[in-house]
Amino acid sequence: MNSDTNPILSEDFRTPFHRIEAAHVEPGIRSVLTTAKDRIEEIAASEKLPSWASVMEPLDTVTRWVSERITPASHLVAVAETPELREAYNAVLPEIAAFWTQVSIHQGLWSRLKAYAETDDAKALDPLRARHLAKTIRDFRRAGADLPPEGRARLEELKVELSTLQQRFSENVLDATAAYELLVEDEARLDGVPEGPRNRYRTAAREKDLDGWLITLDFPAVEPILKYAHDRPLRREIFTAYTTRCRQGDHDNRELIVRVLALRQELADLLGYSSYPDYVLEERMARTGEQARRFEHDLTAKTLPYWQADVDALREHAARIGLDELRPWDVSYVSEHLRKEKFDIDDEMLRPYFPLEQVESGLFGIVQRVFGVEVRERNIDEVWHPDVRYFELHHEDGTWLGAFYTDWFPRKEKRQGAWMNDFVTGGPRAEGGFDPHLGVICGNFTPPEDDAPALLNHREVQTLFHEFGHLLHHCTSRVPVRALGGLNVAWDWVELPSQFMENWTWEREALDLFARHHETGEPLPADLFGRMVAARRFMGGWRQMRQLSFGTVDLALHDELAPRAAGAAPEEVMEFGRTRFLPFSVSEEFAEFHILTSFTHLFSGGYAAGYYSYLWSEVLDADAFGRFLGEGIFSRETGQAYMDTILTRGDSEDPEVLFRRFMGRDPDPDALIRRNLGPGAA
Repeated sequence: MNSDTNPILSEDFRTPFHRIEAAHVEPGIRSVLTTAKDRIEEIAASEKLPSWASVMEPLDTVTRWVSERITPASHLVAVAETPELREAYNAVLPEIAAFWTQVSIHQGLWSRLKAYAETDDAKALDPLRARHLAKTIRDFRRAGADLPPEGRARLEELKVELSTLQQRFSENVLDATAAYELLVEDEARLDGVPEGPRNRYRTAAREKDLDGWLITLDFPAVEPILKYAHDRPLRREIFTAYTTRCRQGDHDNRELIVRVLALRQELADLLGYSSYPDYVLEERMARTGEQARRFEHDLTAKTLPYWQADVDALREHAARIGLDELRPWDVSYVSEHLRKEKFDIDDEMLRPYFPLEQVESGLFGIVQRVFGVEVRERNIDEVWHPDVRYFELHHEDGTWLGAFYTDWFPRKEKRQGAWMNDFVTGGPRAEGGFDPHLGVICGNFTPPEDDAPALLNHREVQTLFHEFGHLLHHCTSRVPVRALGGLNVAWDWVELPSQFMENWTWEREALDLFARHHETGEPLPADLFGRMVAARRFMGGWRQMRQLSFGTVDLALHDELAPRAAGAAPEEVMEFGRTRFLPFSVSEEFAEFHILTSFTHLFSGGYAAGYYSYLWSEVLDADAFGRFLGEGIFSRETGQAYMDTILTRGDSEDPEVLFRRFMGRDPDPDALIRRNLGPGAA
């Protein structure tokens, strides 16, 4: 089998996505796994003296090759899923999980690694390669390589089952989201909803030969109802449908949560850790579950007064506009109403100034000015959907750094949210030159209407900058050891470059590059910008406490519920969620509407026992951007320092060291409080 007959096997820099069909997935991936297993056996059985060239290099090469061959299929499942593609991918998913587990506990490989670590060659390695060897040894130990045979066999079973359950969790959320539709036949029920969303609801109905306005559960459809619809029963219906996805019926995720938690606990027990968070966090900046819990606890205590003030303001305003009490489906509506009253601003007022391609152009201009990286769009055919666009990045020193795809609009066959994924990790070649990186950034932004461009709200602008920050972290990596390059960093460090980029969306000089009315070309008016900035901290306590609730409950699930999850009923998971969200909730009713059954970050997205990392990284980004504020947001010198110490460095050194190298000191833990809640907050 070759790439001519199966595009999954293509060795081209750009994957021929347009040629990949469901029928290619099983034979293609199985061919990759078979070839890789043979190569692993060759490395393990080699009679050559153990050396970097005979152990580490070939191991890195084969594992990277497998990842790069499999990723296109998993990507298509996320953005262009069909029943046939899902079935094909799920058929080989256990084999993929088994392969990765088998590599990390392979006794022949483990023996070769340990033997190499004792050689003079290994002891004379430069710091970067010595770090990679040490981390590889730790990874094998953490994966169970030292377990007895029965332990290794059980570990493989655990990881295979976990991969299957986590995929099913994600599929249930996707299916439950796609299955819901509400046809509104009386336009009066949409009073308050801006014209743009109304038109989209109308178009959605007509596409299905329906007379009325069709509301779905993709977020660009949900948000306008919750923020603007005067019809309270309509808000309640949409809110309830959205927050209670996967609690019952064909897409019920409750039993999956129980099983996933139980398996994660068993995995931690098997590997000798007291809890799953301690296992997960050992190699991250937090180091232990206790340190992550302390971070959440301390930040919660500092945030609590601001959250309570926001709750009081919402309740008072709800009463003033005639609501008997503040209910969960009222929060977005009351908050937006109060924001408009206090600051004379709402998302729809800003949207005309943020046409998508103009925002992209402004972002690319900032990146070129600050980091010396030029972004150029190219037209290509090898894409999975007509919405997809393709860009290349070139550094001012002449290096072709890499390329990326964008896929910004919602579809029923595409998962919710926004994300960045790496397809190819490049970097410096040993013989000289540079292999480019390849990645993708995806979102579910408000789509264009008729002949008008896609117009973003400011939150979507921030999201675009955020995902591009991840992309830049990946594509600017210049780490010679690719396993330590790009996004291969501690999970609580990976969000720093992404959240860092969001800061430019609040600066007047930066906005002047792209915030212009899509019809008149008028720049964002000074008074509107002033109101936008004045409203930046509005409900900051509420938003920050929401993030703290997710991180705290995540740790509690894995600390407290996971050890007894094996005997828990689905109802116990729901009750556990209710009680743990209650301290962060306005009332019992608010706690009832927790999101555990659709919380893909925890149960299929890689953030298990690590959701705290969003705020952990945000502390770092709030602090680090202060240097740009002091030296100029377009300072090329500061931008180069950031590139040299953080962006290009991957996991070449501990993140604490990289941060100190950029800032000249340790992080200021109160930087986030000052930025989000006010100068006097800390």
